[in-house]
Amino acid sequence: MSVKQQYIKAEIERWIQQEEMDAGDRLPSESELAGQFNVCRTTVRGAIRLLKNEGKLFVKHGSGTYITRTMQTIPSSLDRLYSIGDMIVSAGLVEEQRLEYIRKLEAPAEVAFHLELNKQDSVIVMERSRMANGEPVAHSINYIPANFAGDTLDEQHFRGSLFQHLERESGVRIVSADSQIIVPAPGDPHCRKLAVHPEATVLLMKQTHYDEMNRRVLYSLDYVRSDIFTFWIRRLR
Repeated sequence: MSVKQQYIKAEIERWIQQEEMDAGDRLPSESELAGQFNVCRTTVRGAIRLLKNEGKLFVKHGSGTYITRTMQTIPSSLDRLYSIGDMIVSAGLVEEQRLEYIRKLEAPAEVAFHLELNKQDSVIVMERSRMANGEPVAHSINYIPANFAGDTLDEQHFRGSLFQHLERESGVRIVSADSQIIVPAPGDPHCRKLAVHPEATVLLMKQTHYDEMNRRVLYSLDYVRSDIFTFWIRRLR
């Protein structure tokens, strides 16, 4: 990045503020901005790229550049095990949940593999969306072996944190997890539940959780908005 791009970035931000533009408003074209700030289009394009990387602008090819709706990001270190709810609350946001269902079924092949179950074994599956300040930021599908959850997990009695519920009602304390972060496949229907803004891209965390006896007690598919959740890890040499 150049000093000039940084300067024009700041100028664009000041102009947006002066014009009292809102989320969803479209910026003038690169040519118009270049003329307005008396610089070349390459400099404007670089400044817009910097703002896009900060989540302040969204570029829709063939349509234009739009101002995004900013929400506080939720940082999380990958070397610590946090529930989605813990991450939302720790960022100072107000968490809500939309429970879709809790039901018992035969373990799907992927779930049986990760939980080391036989195909005929039963699991309790729970699907829910997680809200932060009234906006959907995560969507989770959780599988628990039926012999661990027993009859304690149903739509009538479940509230709040799944980690806390399992510990309180079933004596299952989750202490570790193997987590894989991937980009969901195109057309994954669960991503659409988080596509509330054009800039709301999605990451998928596939997680196998263990209790204090190193038993596999929970397999989760956690879809999270990458414009809200940020993950980091400290690497040592």
